[in-house]
Amino acid sequence: MYIPRLKNIYNKKIVPLLKNKFKYKNNMQVPKLIKIVINIGAGKAINNKNLINNYFDNLILITGQKPIIRLSKKDIAGFKLRKGTAIGCMVTLRNNIMYEFLDRLISLALPRSKDFNGIKENGFDGYGNYNLGIKEHIIFPEISFDKVKIIHGLNISIVTNTNKDIIAKFLLLYLGLPFKINNIYGKRIN
Repeated sequence: MYIPRLKNIYNKKIVPLLKNKFKYKNNMQVPKLIKIVINIGAGKAINNKNLINNYFDNLILITGQKPIIRLSKKDIAGFKLRKGTAIGCMVTLRNNIMYEFLDRLISLALPRSKDFNGIKENGFDGYGNYNLGIKEHIIFPEISFDKVKIIHGLNISIVTNTNKDIIAKFLLLYLGLPFKINNIYGKRIN
């Protein structure tokens, strides 16, 4: 069975590093990734129904998995929104597909973004999960720039099984997420 490159690195290198650093007694205590959730909010799709299909197709290309179309739960007159209207797409990645996507995000997509110098460290939610917003979906190599009708952003949530942000940060740092350099000390936190 095929094991993704990043999962292999996690099992062979990162687990012993984290086990040593945080003095865990066995490998089951070491934090790990549970899932990655990718979400596209389609506020513009209220007026244009074809946009949601475009977002749907782009999410299939980026993740390799069929997304779920999210519908509005109630009417909101101020936004001209009716109950049951499609307002977004989301997909949840787990296991090998999750590691493949994270590897492509780190090594291919993020370096292709304009003026990229690292991702912000303040995307943690206090429970060990990290949220990352991407402004342009065209940074993914699967998207053909010639076929793009509209450029949109997406939200990526990386969910871990730890409830401490600092431990999750070390996990993501060891996995290769390029955090910005801490301006106070002038170096990365290790």
